[in-house]
Amino acid sequence: MFKNPFSNNTLRQRIFVNTTDPRLKWVQQPTVSPVVQSPEAVNQVVVADELVSGLFLDRNFSSEVQSSLFTWNEMKHIVNYSKGLPNALEAVREARIAWDNLMDIVAKKQQIEVNESSVDNKGKQCPYFLSKMDTKDFGDKGYKLRIPCGLIQGSAITIIGIPNGLSGSFRIDLTGESVPEEPNPPIVLHYNVRLQGDKVTEDPVIVQNTWTTAQDWGEEERCPSRNNKKVDDLKQCSEKVGKLDNRTRSKPYFPFKLGYLSVMTLRVGEEGFHMTVDGKQITSFAYREGLEPWLVNEVRIFGDMNLTSVLASGLPTSEDLEHIDDLDALRTVPLPLHRPLDLFIGVFSTANNFKRRMAVRRTWMQYPAVKSGTVAARFFVGLHKNQIVNEELWSEIKTYGDIQLMPFVDYYGLITWKTIAICIFGTEAVSAKYVMKTDDDAFVRVDEVLGTISKENVKHGLLYGLINYDAQPHRNADSKWYISPEEYPEKTYPPWAHGPGYVVSNDIAKVVYTKHKEGSLRMFKLEDVAMGIWIAEMKKEGFKVYYKDENRVYNEGCNDGFVVAHYQSPREMLCLWQKLQAEGVAKCCN
Repeated sequence: MFKNPFSNNTLRQRIFVNTTDPRLKWVQQPTVSPVVQSPEAVNQVVVADELVSGLFLDRNFSSEVQSSLFTWNEMKHIVNYSKGLPNALEAVREARIAWDNLMDIVAKKQQIEVNESSVDNKGKQCPYFLSKMDTKDFGDKGYKLRIPCGLIQGSAITIIGIPNGLSGSFRIDLTGESVPEEPNPPIVLHYNVRLQGDKVTEDPVIVQNTWTTAQDWGEEERCPSRNNKKVDDLKQCSEKVGKLDNRTRSKPYFPFKLGYLSVMTLRVGEEGFHMTVDGKQITSFAYREGLEPWLVNEVRIFGDMNLTSVLASGLPTSEDLEHIDDLDALRTVPLPLHRPLDLFIGVFSTANNFKRRMAVRRTWMQYPAVKSGTVAARFFVGLHKNQIVNEELWSEIKTYGDIQLMPFVDYYGLITWKTIAICIFGTEAVSAKYVMKTDDDAFVRVDEVLGTISKENVKHGLLYGLINYDAQPHRNADSKWYISPEEYPEKTYPPWAHGPGYVVSNDIAKVVYTKHKEGSLRMFKLEDVAMGIWIAEMKKEGFKVYYKDENRVYNEGCNDGFVVAHYQSPREMLCLWQKLQAEGVAKCCN
């Protein structure tokens, strides 16, 4: 058992719900809202005790766990903020299921806690690598490989096999978790190779798509294609596919051939999935709303394919606590309730990003200001649909004390809820002069942030970061940041700071929290732009706002001299920290 680092006056708050609350309706938001709701959504009534009461029951948690649920209780009316945020209702419903399952598991473990062997011998629940290389496992009816803890950026599925049979056509499906009322799981990626063509063409073709119970099949993306769309700077369909070889004038190139061995690797990128065949990049597929890689729990392979092996690598895996020598140094500094801070840093993280959180703990969370308690950092993490991931997350919560758990499943479209949570924690749990938002793949030079905002000496109305003054909404439906005119009718956004690292003063964070409580906060699914919109509305109400542009915040990588470097892998984070310790200067590792 770990010692309890929290005294009676530390961050703990009873988690409860008033079961006599009236029904929460999907009512029209205030007139400032940019979204026009459908009649179905307006008329839909959601009963509070059906959705949220189970999430906020008073439970006999330890003080470490109670402190990780501080903002949880403050967000029990988030269902009122569903409009404009995709998958909001589903996220709360699924969180209720995940939470109930997790609480059942926690209760069972508490009953058998005295028998340590029954707990310790469970083995690694989230393995880094999985493989099947025995042809006996690959039957004629297809093959399924269970992915225990989802996929993360950098994960890869490698399939080696020979297209065979009459057609040589086959499909690879990445499926998600089923929910009780929907027996068929969603298909996060459907990769269908049709060597004999289909109803559209007689030539070989690759078709990519998604499927859900609610939306059925999405829009097909085909290769060969003249579409110039890019995903992570890679073309949706390689130009090679469907072109003649100028030297031989043979048949148009196609990466798969009946009777020939193919090595396929499906990689998880920042914006989508990428397929390489025999070492050549062939297709890319952008993630679709609500169908994200962390949801994947199975790889399914069907059709005319003689499989040789299936491998999954780069999977999310948690740390083995028994082999961490510096565990005490990685635990968070206890924070008494309303502790005055110079800076509070909220870090967006997804439940199965175990390695990223460990990299942050070992690097910039080791700055003296953080260890001394003048600066505090917490990860803001939603629940996962996968039971095993939630178990690992729960263990992490109890071990490190630096996670604020969110009462919803962690879809990308709901990150604005996390921004609200960060403002709540920075003003209500602690009393921070400044509140910062960042990501778990961003390296933050805490000393430089503190030095700069101290030098500016702006205590009220501050937005500090890489400011964008003239951005326009993306109207291209293929864009990851697509915003429809119904969501935001104006032609330009007000000034906003890029999400990898921005700071607001306490008064701005306080207004966000107050408007949240009043039910008048305008929802917008791009959280960094949302903060800019909220600040612009404060200006209209007489707030004096000071924008401090910081060009050393790099939102797409790293440059020497950085204050914030984004898109850094765990290995790069550790390298950056080592360089800072050894040389005293901010030098990039890539």
